[in-house]
Amino acid sequence: MIRKEVIPYVAGGLFLSSFFYLLWLEPLAIACLVICLFFLYFFRDPERNPPADPDCVVSPADGKVIEIRQSSESFCPNGYAEISIFMSPLDVHVNRAPFDGVVKEIIYTPGKFFSAFKEKAYRENENIKIKLETSYGDIVVRQVAGSIARRAVCWVKEGESLKKGERFGMIKFSSRVDVCLPSSFKIQVKVGDKVKAGQTIIALLQ
Repeated sequence: MIRKEVIPYVAGGLFLSSFFYLLWLEPLAIACLVICLFFLYFFRDPERNPPADPDCVVSPADGKVIEIRQSSESFCPNGYAEISIFMSPLDVHVNRAPFDGVVKEIIYTPGKFFSAFKEKAYRENENIKIKLETSYGDIVVRQVAGSIARRAVCWVKEGESLKKGERFGMIKFSSRVDVCLPSSFKIQVKVGDKVKAGQTIIALLQ
């Protein structure tokens, strides 16, 4: 499946390709077509089946775990642990709910657009924070915009229920997702691990 958000990007690329072709600038026309193919690849949205275990937390994003912090070092509530996941331009950028719950709060924070893997991006970049109320404490997911498209999108609203693995938003191009977990969960991943949204188990109920 391809996300409908790709339409303006592909339309723009096809327009430029046609424009350059009419000007007999075939190399540029071909380059625009190649870029269109990349957009189609980037906005892919494959189906995912979350694990059957009701006590597991799944990754909210595709990518690589770049940091694991305790609450004293992060924006998480006291006693929480945080996992940060970096998404490269080649990863699927659709975000999924890590656990069953109700969207309790959504907070948009404007900011800067540093490269998503940098420490100052964690502190200063534009982001959307989604607080998910679960039976074992609130889980917080934060979508952090990157330096290229600078656009995080949240598709859900406060009060909506989400099932584990359900799509709730996406971040365009290179970006990161941070997830805060209460002490009722034990982290199962380490820095450097590759994870997939809606599939990889990142924590288990203790």
